Amino acid sequence: MDAPDAWFLKRGLTPTGVKRALKNRNLIAARRRGKLLLVDTSDDGPVLGLHLGMSGRVVIDGDAAGDPLIYASNRDVPEWNRFGLRFSDGGSLALRDPRRLGAVELDPDEDRLGPDAFALTKAQLRNVVQLSRAPVKAVLMDQHHVAGLGNWLTDEALFRASIDPARPAMSLDPGEIDRLYRAIRTTLRTLQRRGGSHTGDHMPSRFAGGLCPRDGALLERRTIGGRTTFSCPLHQR
Repeated sequence: MDAPDAWFLKRGLTPTGVKRALKNRNLIAARRRGKLLLVDTSDDGPVLGLHLGMSGRVVIDGDAAGDPLIYASNRDVPEWNRFGLRFSDGGSLALRDPRRLGAVELDPDEDRLGPDAFALTKAQLRNVVQLSRAPVKAVLMDQHHVAGLGNWLTDEALFRASIDPARPAMSLDPGEIDRLYRAIRTTLRTLQRRGGSHTGDHMPSRFAGGLCPRDGALLERRTIGGRTTFSCPLHQR
C-alpha cells in the first residue's frame, strides 16, 4: 500500500491504518454512488471509498481507466499518484490526481449522499426542489440532494429543460419539474453515450461572447452555487 500524500486520506485515516485495514483482503466488488467509487472488500472488511475529484483517474496495472481527460493532464507523473495498492499477484491499483482534489476514505457514510442521479425518481426530484428557496442549480448540485450532478451536467440539463438556473427551486411548477426530470435523464444518457459531461450541446459556447446553439442569443455568464454558470436569457426562464 502506498499513500505518499497523507492529506489525501480523510476522516482521520492514516497510512498505517489503511494498510492494516486492507492487508490480506480481496477487492470483491465495485460500485458507484454519484461521484464516489465504492470498493467492497472480503471477509466483511471495510468499504474503500475513492473520490476522483475533477481530474482523478483510477490506474489499474499501469493503465488509466476511462476516457482520456479533456480538461486536465493525462500525463503519467509519479508525484500525481496519491494512493495505491499492490496485489499479491503482482497487479496494482492507483489513484492519480493531478489537481489533488480527490480523496480516499474507509467506510464512507453513503447515507450522506442523495440518490444517485441515474436512479433519481420524479417524486424524489419533486421533494428536493419544492422545499428550497435556493437557486435550482445550487439545489441540483448539492450532493446531499442528488449524487452525481456536477456543474456542466446541471447546466446542460437546465439548458435542455429551458429553466433559468438562478430561479428559486420552489418556484418550479409541476409541469416544469416534469420537464426538468426528463431533461436530467436525457442529459445523463446522452452525455454518457457521447463520452462525458464535456460533450453537452451548449459546451462549445461556454465562453465570453458565446451564443446559444438553440436560438442564437448571447449566453449569460454568472456565478451560481459558487460555480461558473452559462445560460440563455431568451429560452431559459
